[in-house]
Amino acid sequence: MKRVVIFASGSGSNAENLIKFFHNSDNVSVIQVLTNNPHAKVLDRCKKLNVSALSFNRIAFSKSNDVLNILKSAEPDLIVLAGFLWKFPEFILKEFSNMVINIHPALLPKYGGKGMFGMHVHNAVVENNEKETGITIHYVNENYDEGAIIFQAKCEVLSTDTAKDVAEKIHLLEMKHFPLIVNQLLK
Repeated sequence: MKRVVIFASGSGSNAENLIKFFHNSDNVSVIQVLTNNPHAKVLDRCKKLNVSALSFNRIAFSKSNDVLNILKSAEPDLIVLAGFLWKFPEFILKEFSNMVINIHPALLPKYGGKGMFGMHVHNAVVENNEKETGITIHYVNENYDEGAIIFQAKCEVLSTDTAKDVAEKIHLLEMKHFPLIVNQLLK
């Protein structure tokens, strides 16, 4: 059985989608969700889905081995960042080399980097009159959104689209593709 740990910072819709996708799998199990936000909606989702979830602070994450030790004991085959907003510490990435992936709501390298998440990305896409946007699933390295690209999916941006319209299109791409790519990586 392949083991997945998810990191999320907010509502957790991608985390929930992954948990539900693998719920009846004989090959993959989401064993834990970790969040840097003690008020994140993802914690409520995990409770309803009966998945272990913990919150941690910045010291536990990047200044001590607390989160690293949680991960070591979990023995994940893949660590999935699903709307996780903090930069991943290099010492954790070294311990789990090529085992940490992220989903980004744009076609990297466009609209990546520190501060480029959620509506910040969608507003920039609309403001720059982009004709298309999409999602990027990539490996995580020491820099925001610069790891090797695993997969991209595109959608059209209409001249009448608002940032909210773009967000809805991106959400649909995430829900469709993210579990499939995670599944492929674990085979």
